[in-house]
Amino acid sequence: MTREQLEAILRPVAEPALQRSLVEMQWIRDIMIKEERISLTVVCLDKEGNSRRLVEEQIRARLADAGIKDVHLRFREASDLEREQAGQDPNATATAAGEQAQTQPKGHAAGLENVSILDPESGVKFIAIASGKGGVGKSTVSVNLAAALARTGKRVGLIDADIYGFSVPDMMGIETVPQVEDGAILPVERFGVKVMSMGFFIQDNNPVIWRGPMLGKMLNQFFADVAWGELDYMLLDLPPGTGDVALDVHQMLPHSKEIIVTTPHATAAFVAARAGAMALKTDHEVLGVVENMAYYECEGCGKRDYVFGRGGGARLAETLQTELLAQLPLGAPDNHPSEPDFSPSVYKADSGAGQMYTEAALKIIAKCEED
Repeated sequence: MTREQLEAILRPVAEPALQRSLVEMQWIRDIMIKEERISLTVVCLDKEGNSRRLVEEQIRARLADAGIKDVHLRFREASDLEREQAGQDPNATATAAGEQAQTQPKGHAAGLENVSILDPESGVKFIAIASGKGGVGKSTVSVNLAAALARTGKRVGLIDADIYGFSVPDMMGIETVPQVEDGAILPVERFGVKVMSMGFFIQDNNPVIWRGPMLGKMLNQFFADVAWGELDYMLLDLPPGTGDVALDVHQMLPHSKEIIVTTPHATAAFVAARAGAMALKTDHEVLGVVENMAYYECEGCGKRDYVFGRGGGARLAETLQTELLAQLPLGAPDNHPSEPDFSPSVYKADSGAGQMYTEAALKIIAKCEED
């Protein structure tokens, strides 16, 4: 079964209060199809009530009729923004359809549906995740910040711009590839994040042997030829350092912001300062610093060992005159391959690290929406 066939089967399933198709509202997300097993997320107005049970019964019945018995469903309550976009007052029941246009966010009002995400009128906020050197966990930070932003109800895209060292699809547990519809590439959605990566187009983990101009061309395709739909935030996982791709991104996105990732080690922070300096010299605001691998916490006793030293993130934030957004522990998600939502690198929302990423995401939203 393809994603398109699945959506066709589920299109008649309506949100009970709004009486609108969940598929057409894009409230059926994170679709994963693996052999005879399907998992997906349903956004709903009432996560605990009878309406949720009604929707679940309809979805399972329709998929069973199509021969799919192994179905894993997750339900997430709609955020205030999603309720407004659906034409519903967050504190009331469904409102008249005519009010919907008044609640659309900037850049997504009538007549702007086809605005390029690079156009300031699109309202998309671009955030580049950068580091001075490899091995500091920049991609781990990128995928977890993207997932955390999506958990808050934001519409999020993620471009794996580390074209030589692409890793985002594997880190997020993505096993499908983008489809093409009406000449446009459809990004793969995972954990509520729309993802595009060079890794989708490489066979057998072959190396990418390209020079600078080809890298810029691929990045431009990711912006221009992908049907991103409506987004609030676009994150870009940059290659480490200050090379061609970072420079291309700074030139393509004059209004983007940046987050610098480092470890506590003094040398790592010293090198990361170059990436921050490059952002500042190209008139990009540095939103903050994320200190990864800040410490190792003993699972049994809770004692913290500062394996890579201390203070590098705080010193870097002071150097760049910005905020230390988070200090994340050394570790890996407690995910098991048998789980329907398995991914090697994305922390669950209720885990300690997952909560830290959510707190960092809320800080980022507050900073971006001050503007």
